Amino acid sequence: MTSAASENVQITTLPNGLRIVTESVPYVRSASVGLFVGIGSRDEEDASAGISHFIEHMLFKGTTKRTAHQIADTIEQRGGHLNAWTDKEMTTYQTRVLAEDTVLALDILSDMLLGSLFDPEEMTREKGVVIEEIKMYEDSPEDLVHELFEKLLWGKHPVGRPIIGTEQTVTAITRDDITAFIANRYTPDRIVISAAGNVDHAEIVAFAAERMGGLAGQTPTAKVKPPKASGKSKSARKRDTEQVNFCLGSHGYSKLSLERYPLSILNNVLGGNMSSRLFQEIREKRGLAYNIGAFSRSYRDSGTFCIYGGTSPATYNQVLDLTRAQTESVKKNGITEDELTKAKTQVRGALVLGLEGMSSRMNRYGESLLSLGRIVPVEEVLVRYEAVTNEAIIGVAEHIFADGLQTEATIGPYPKKERAAEVV
Repeated sequence: MTSAASENVQITTLPNGLRIVTESVPYVRSASVGLFVGIGSRDEEDASAGISHFIEHMLFKGTTKRTAHQIADTIEQRGGHLNAWTDKEMTTYQTRVLAEDTVLALDILSDMLLGSLFDPEEMTREKGVVIEEIKMYEDSPEDLVHELFEKLLWGKHPVGRPIIGTEQTVTAITRDDITAFIANRYTPDRIVISAAGNVDHAEIVAFAAERMGGLAGQTPTAKVKPPKASGKSKSARKRDTEQVNFCLGSHGYSKLSLERYPLSILNNVLGGNMSSRLFQEIREKRGLAYNIGAFSRSYRDSGTFCIYGGTSPATYNQVLDLTRAQTESVKKNGITEDELTKAKTQVRGALVLGLEGMSSRMNRYGESLLSLGRIVPVEEVLVRYEAVTNEAIIGVAEHIFADGLQTEATIGPYPKKERAAEVV
């Protein structure tokens, strides 16, 4: 068993490779506890797409010790919250409780992981729930366009698949598929227990060692080529809606790349908030859209940058022209010194304010340890942002806005005069 400590954060690695990271904050009366598994939708086979997300659902459906109702009620009757989510590279189960219920939270999370029944009748019911979730996204063009964008951007690479899977793949999942996936993927080297709040590190380590120290195995590192941006120019899906929803973007940077810091500043200036260029130019000055913005995502070997919005068919081309004018301007001239200073201040404020909550801290530690193998000190992050220059931003803009690499996905009644688009 190995331990390390920094920034009031303690890390212990059990002999089987499972890691525990905690931050003790004695002046609060709560604890946020999470079980992080370094497996997501990109780690699945095509035929079982969506199995990570389905497993996330099934871990709430009863164990050898508790019914599905008891899992939820045990936490909620004490005023706590229990939740989970799946993304492309990680699945997380987490709870927020009173400090005195920390061990109870750990007991429930470990019971869900180790004792879930995967009852066939529950599986059938939950497949119906997930299929309804898929249909919900299908009926929401502002959400569906993002899924279409990723699919078009990354092509057949697993990172371009929808996290939730499809109706066909979810229907085909069997109990044996689930138990095999967990046995082969939910190995201790891919699991992190993270906690922040009024917690005792030694107590959590002792519990984890007793309950989960017997887990064995190691997930082999898959030799998967990094995704490459397709460069497909346009895709459109006709819908009987009042707006055209669109995504315009390209590749970004991985979690290990230092370029993600200038990209974050660029994102802030272009579309990260209400004072951003796109929001001001398109919504405030011209009233052409209600929803307009930008975001970036980082994966272990790649990343995405996307500008998104929704507007009327008659103003769609104008909005795209205004958007491209801003990207070309940044590519050519970068941003102003005032914008750079303001963006650094905003990013710093958002980071620091976000860490006021115990759940934010817990999530940061769990994700950082899984993705980077270490907890990146906040001061290191702030120094990286402060070091961003306009030259670095221009370099990033030239990379992500390179000619021939832009992907555009649209859903809605695009104009009849619109250029021929690939309909998917």
